[in-house]
Amino acid sequence: MSRTVTLVLVDQAGRPLGALPAYDVPEPWWQQVGAIVDEARRRYGIDVAVLRLLAADRPEPPGGHLTYLGQVTTPPAVPLDPVAVDLSPHPLRAPWAEPGGPARSLAWATAELHRLGRPVTAVEQHRTWNLSAIWRLDGDHGSAWLKQVPAFFRHEAVVLRWLAAAAPGTAPALLAADDTGRILLDHAPGEDRYAADDIERAAIAADHHTVQLRATGDVDALLAAGVPDLRGPALAAWIRDRLAPHDLCVAADLLADLDDRLDEVRRCGLPDTLVHGDLHPGNVRGDGVRRVMIDWGDAFVGHPAFDILRLTETLAPAAAALLLDAWAARWRADVPGSDPHRAVDLLRPVAPLRMAAVYAMFLAGIEPSEHPYHAGDVPACLKRAAAEDVQN
Repeated sequence: MSRTVTLVLVDQAGRPLGALPAYDVPEPWWQQVGAIVDEARRRYGIDVAVLRLLAADRPEPPGGHLTYLGQVTTPPAVPLDPVAVDLSPHPLRAPWAEPGGPARSLAWATAELHRLGRPVTAVEQHRTWNLSAIWRLDGDHGSAWLKQVPAFFRHEAVVLRWLAAAAPGTAPALLAADDTGRILLDHAPGEDRYAADDIERAAIAADHHTVQLRATGDVDALLAAGVPDLRGPALAAWIRDRLAPHDLCVAADLLADLDDRLDEVRRCGLPDTLVHGDLHPGNVRGDGVRRVMIDWGDAFVGHPAFDILRLTETLAPAAAALLLDAWAARWRADVPGSDPHRAVDLLRPVAPLRMAAVYAMFLAGIEPSEHPYHAGDVPACLKRAAAEDVQN
């Protein structure tokens, strides 16, 4: 599957110039813009910064015909097609999605790397969407990654600092951060482990247990530093608040019972800790020697079972059961008298319910043109939560 891309161009002041002729790129995922930039350079000899998605011809990713906004410093030599597009400001627009936004962020990152003795010789834009903008910055002293995130992910820098001190080597090294959501990360070799099998996932789970066990003693410090508090009653209130604007009929019974269910979870005896929040294998990067967990923007303080449920959710039942048994055995050994299996059973429907609330939070914090990224996720997660509730 590929994408067809129409790239509407603006100049540095945000004035519309027109649209390039449509072209295809091999990556179907809408937020990946590296191929868009490369193909514009190859076809038209221009350097473009992709700012944001303007329109899609289908309700959700992947593939289709997408229209993006891009900024150039010099208009291309090729004639541009006139296009009618709404470029008016929006209060929820990300700073990197505005003309001049990428240049400001790259200037900050370049200055930080220069301060560290790592001058930049090349820059590549990799991703831009409502949840992040990502660039790779290369130099003679290695590569670094600039990541910029919205307000609801800005505690990622806090988590990375804690991990560097408490569990070194388990996450990419944080080189710099500011208060606008920009973080600068050292390069982690290898590839994202989307294809990890059950053996590799078992190793990931064991690594993460060490992190979570260490974090149980630092919960107060993590909360004080700004990591969200989703413990017990706070989780129930947070879920209901985020989901209030949505149709909740399919999960009404689960929501009505949520406080009692979370009380039962508490009685299972496991401690609150640092939760990654989206621990699927694609958020693990490795090269066969070293393995790190990435993308900590979804992190919160809460129940450790959420991460093992996410890590095992796409496995066959028998393979998932083995990983869950090993996870439970570790917690029983470290917290005698606890009942990890009971906690997992109780939280199994809550996990997709929480994800529905996460997607609802995204929708509430982004401009309407980017709603197709997430609009289908809320009802899908609610439906899965209701199905898990019936089975449990």
